[in-house]
Amino acid sequence: MVRILLTNDDGIHSEGLAALEHTLCEIGDVYTVAPASEMSGASHSLTLSRPLRIRRIDERHYTVDGTPTDCVTLAVNQIFKDAPRFDVCVSGINYGANLGDDASYSGTVAGALEATILGVPGIAFSLVTRQDFDFTEAARFAVSIVGRALEHGLPEGTLLNVNVPPGRVRGVRVTRQGVKNARPVITEHADPRGKAYYWIGEQIIEGSILEGTDYHAVGQGFVSITPMRSDKTNHDVLAELHSWNDSAFGFDEAADDALVEQIS
Repeated sequence: MVRILLTNDDGIHSEGLAALEHTLCEIGDVYTVAPASEMSGASHSLTLSRPLRIRRIDERHYTVDGTPTDCVTLAVNQIFKDAPRFDVCVSGINYGANLGDDASYSGTVAGALEATILGVPGIAFSLVTRQDFDFTEAARFAVSIVGRALEHGLPEGTLLNVNVPPGRVRGVRVTRQGVKNARPVITEHADPRGKAYYWIGEQIIEGSILEGTDYHAVGQGFVSITPMRSDKTNHDVLAELHSWNDSAFGFDEAADDALVEQIS
């Protein structure tokens, strides 16, 4: 039987998590390890500055008082360390989009990313809406996409970032990550003691959305599937930066070798 690890960043009580678990049970045994509380925007953070606590709800449900990355790390290396390896890790379904640059901040995407680093294929799901959350359609697509990934496999180190538009879905598109046109908006307030505190938000700036990106696909009513990986190397620029070698920074390799030989 297929073994599925389930996590998210909205916490163990999320409706999106429950909907995903309900449908994934059709194709495998689902084991949930999720944050005890909401950890949206946690990105790929690993808790190192304090101890973590695991709470067992039952044999298939656990919470961790940490990030999605903590949850996946503890699931694979501690909670289920003596059990057969998971076939896939599924993260979500997130309340709201994880498109473009927002994927970098997403705890949902990070949960799937951590799984790939640990050798388990990861898939993250998000529902692109800010209101009227109905996870039925997104959960249905999750079963299809996870099933196909299990049947055909994913390249090593690759995770899928899946964004499902609200309402009627026109189809599915494999996309590249887009670029968000937005600027930070920081508002200052005062607490009852008169001390300042701040909320970080954003203002979306209207701009052109390039065809072939996740933004474009979702805007047209398609499910967006974007392959990602932990390797953040910009391979297109490697050749361009080859001139940034030792001589460019005043190092003389021949002189250094001669000095080493003389000392020896």
